[in-house]
Amino acid sequence: MSNKRKQYSPAFKAKVALDAVRGEKTVSELASGYSLHPTVINNWKRQLLEGASDLFEGNRKPPVDASQPAQIDELYRQIGPLKVERDFLASRSAQLGLSRDKPW
Repeated sequence: MSNKRKQYSPAFKAKVALDAVRGEKTVSELASGYSLHPTVINNWKRQLLEGASDLFEGNRKPPVDASQPAQIDELYRQIGPLKVERDFLASRSAQLGLSRDKPW
């Protein structure tokens, strides 16, 4: 018999963490009400409080890696020859009478 870890949705975690932050019930009361261990609730509460400042940084762009534009340019350079090769192979397969169904 294997014991799989129970996974909770982010919405459920947020609901429990917000209940813990509000302080209307103790963590022990919340733990028994949601059938969770108090440590789990405290971890979710800590994650909520630590990540709360990130919610208000929505207007800022994520940090861009300096090599990202170079990598994008390299990928675009690779796309051109691949399109030519694909079109060539499609025309040759049509000349040979192979199926015209596009596998892509």
